Amino acid sequence: MSVSHEEVDLLVIGSGPAGVSAAAAFGEHGGSAVVVSEDVDRPYQRPPLSKDHLRGESVDDDLWMDRPESVTFRHGQRVVGLDPRGRTALLDGGGTVGFAGCVLATGSEPLTLPVPGGELPGLLRLRSLADERLLRSTAARAGSAVVVGSGFIGCEAAGSLRALGLDVTVVSAEALPQQDRLGPEAAERIAGWLRDQGVALRGGVSVEALEARGEGFTLRLGGHGELAADLVLVAAGVRPRVALAAAAGLTVRTGRVVVDERMRTSSTHVFAAGDITWAYNPTAGRRLSVEHWGEGLAMGQVAGICAAGGDAAWGEVPGFWSEIGGRTLKYAAWGDGFDSAALTDHGDGAFTVWYGRAGVTVGVLTQDADDDYERGSQLVASAAPVPPR
Repeated sequence: MSVSHEEVDLLVIGSGPAGVSAAAAFGEHGGSAVVVSEDVDRPYQRPPLSKDHLRGESVDDDLWMDRPESVTFRHGQRVVGLDPRGRTALLDGGGTVGFAGCVLATGSEPLTLPVPGGELPGLLRLRSLADERLLRSTAARAGSAVVVGSGFIGCEAAGSLRALGLDVTVVSAEALPQQDRLGPEAAERIAGWLRDQGVALRGGVSVEALEARGEGFTLRLGGHGELAADLVLVAAGVRPRVALAAAAGLTVRTGRVVVDERMRTSSTHVFAAGDITWAYNPTAGRRLSVEHWGEGLAMGQVAGICAAGGDAAWGEVPGFWSEIGGRTLKYAAWGDGFDSAALTDHGDGAFTVWYGRAGVTVGVLTQDADDDYERGSQLVASAAPVPPR
């Protein structure tokens, strides 16, 4: 049996925001790109999967991303080997692809709980559209749910499951949702929004084991008894998928692919973008690891332009929006730590949190305070002093 081989201008591995953005930017500069993706669905927006789409308030047609004519998508395929020196990639079906340039945009995968029962069949995660479809169909048959983890995905999904009529409990090692990332005052606000929705919070609690019990599960909580639920959603973080890059000999540190501000890896013709990168940001003056949707788009665009021979660099302040309990949080920050978090209450639920390190503004979080959000991004970028409270 013959094995297929093709030659392409740009091979993009992954169809998330970074991959699609890279392919589109490359096409705008006169080249053609081929995107190979394990995902069987056409490119889609992921943020709605924990929010309106999960609640059934939007349909699949609202999710789809644009597919530029210059880009060919190969879904349901996997790249199992990459040779940067020989500029070839091996597909799981045995075929090979030769490329002039390559962009790695393999994204992240959800973590499992490292406890007995942490890999039981039926435990749910939320990363892909297929995951969300399974979560929604399971929720339709469930009366109760436990969400393990109080990150943004966990909080958003908990609120959405509660809106679908389930009794929902969030279990987290953090005392309050997002306390480690956003500070105690912001965490108190988020906790209040969830409680107002009817979500129960079990903070400062670790899951020691899970057991299948009938059609549902029982969670054994360290020092806090047991908790039963029909549905368990594990939202305990993600792991960048860097195995392909590491096996190809690309430089990997801190569990991520090292790239410069142009998204170039240690191999001249290979770029990387999105969750998997530890990228140099010249505005910050250091490397950052970022897992935001918007940064995936921005990094992908830079990678695509530079792969086409153009000049671009990633220097923006990372940021994202999150919808929890009918409120929209807007956050812009370098994301690698702060030593002060000062909340200003504007009344009627609006607030701003200014984050500082050694007196310099390193982040801003707002609810219904858009002027502060826009100004905050500028203050972070210019390393301005923290505004007075």
